[in-house]
Order: sequence, then C-alpha cells, then structure tokens
Amino acid sequence: MSIERVFVAGAGLMGHGIAQVHAAAGKQVILYEPELARAEAGRTRIEGNLERAVAKGRLSAEERAAVLGRIRATDDLREVEDADIAIEAVFEDEPVKTELWGELDGRAPGRCIFATNTSSISIDRLAAAIAPGRRPAFVGMHFFSPVPVMPLVELIRGSATEDGTEAAVRALAAELGKQVIVSRDRPGFIVNRILMPLLREAMIAYEEGLGTAEDIDTGARVGLNHPMGPLQLADFIGLDVCLNVMKVLHEGLGDARFAPPAVLERLVAEGHLGQKTGQGFYRYPR
Repeated sequence: MSIERVFVAGAGLMGHGIAQVHAAAGKQVILYEPELARAEAGRTRIEGNLERAVAKGRLSAEERAAVLGRIRATDDLREVEDADIAIEAVFEDEPVKTELWGELDGRAPGRCIFATNTSSISIDRLAAAIAPGRRPAFVGMHFFSPVPVMPLVELIRGSATEDGTEAAVRALAAELGKQVIVSRDRPGFIVNRILMPLLREAMIAYEEGLGTAEDIDTGARVGLNHPMGPLQLADFIGLDVCLNVMKVLHEGLGDARFAPPAVLERLVAEGHLGQKTGQGFYRYPR
C-alpha cells in the first residue's frame, strides 16, 4: 500500500515534528487540533524549524516552501476522510487517546491505517476504541523527540495487527529515513522500559542529596558517555510525560522499580514540567 496522504492528530511537541518529516518526504499532510489556532501554531513551529534549516544551509528556500506547502492546518476531523494513514500524537493519556480514536473510526476510509504515537500504553487497549474490523490496521508507531532529528521509530503490533500493516509502516518509516525496531505490546515497550528506571534512579539520587542535578547529569554524560544527562533529559521529555509513563509501567508490570519518585510527583503537582514551563530539575533558559 502506498501512503501519500497523512492525517496527524495533535500539533504539539511530537505531532508537529511528525507532520514535518512526512511533508519533507513528499507526503500531503493534514495537521489537526480541535482548535484551529493550535493547529496553526503547530504549522508555525514547523515553519520556524525549516527557517533555521535554511539559515544553516541544510535546506534551500525553495525546499522550505515546498515542504511547508504540503502541510495544511485544520480543526475539522472530517479531513481524515481522504487519509491513507491517521497518526495520533496527542497527550499520553488513555481516555484522551481512546476518545479520539473512536471519533476517527467513524470518519476515516476503510483503507486507512491507524497508527498511535503512544510511548507506553497498550496497543490492544487503544485498539479497543475502534471497530473490530479495523483492528488489523491498528499499530503503534512511536517516534522520538525531536522527530526531525531522532532516527528511530518503535513499531508495536497489537494482537490483531496484520503483517500488511506492519509492512506498510516499515516502508513509510524507510521513506522518512527512520530505522525501525519492533516491540511486543508490553508496558513501556522497549525504549521506555529501559529509560524510565534510569531517569527514576537519577531522580531518587537527586532527592536524597547524593549530588546536585549538574553533578548527576555530568556523571552520566562524561562517565557513561550519554549525550544528555538523565535529569536534563527528563526536563526535555516533560516531567508530566515521564510521570504518566512511569505510572503505566508501575501499574502494568507491578514492579516497584518503576514507581514514580516523590520528587517527580511534587514537581508535576507544582506545575514545573521541565523546559516547556521554564522549570523542572533546572530553570530555563539556561
């Protein structure tokens, strides 16, 4: 199946990046939010990303215009009616995602692949929101932030996902220049199953006063050769996102190693979510 028309639901941190890479690969993209201003804000962020690429000599002005011209913002879910694939990239919250999938199920064409960008929630639980006949075309397609830079896509099959769906998503990822890994449908999948205990342990070390945030992160960067320290990475991901993923892992696996630490819950309760709010384990801009 050739995928040419892409509907991206969610124009935030992940969604606008997903829209950008598809448009850069020559796809026609509809970027959806229930409020048009938010969808247009996502497109504006893409425009800014492309302008910076032009300034750095990575993209010509003509290429920038062509990519941006393939992206249209909308607040109308009926725009999914012509899509070959619908990619959901809304907040990592199961009720929010399932409500959206239920709405898309009634509007998307029968040929449309349904792909969720969830980073931790069960594919089968999300697929339960759509008609049984559609579930063979439902799959996890987990991108990593920033989407235009990170070369990985985590593909997660549900129990009903067909081989043809996996093949189509693999082919699409290759067009985007992404490498694919395949995970079973288990809480956190592969990457977050590995990552969240690392972030949690760094948070506990900080909470216990073992070292400053800078020293903990420097230990990981210099001592472990990580490109970014775990506390800075948590701020970049979003502390609310980290908290939700840890809750999914803890509830799904029943293992105390995944329980959210008190310092994370406190920061989120106080509204300190990392870079996007200007404060987390660090203050921003730094």
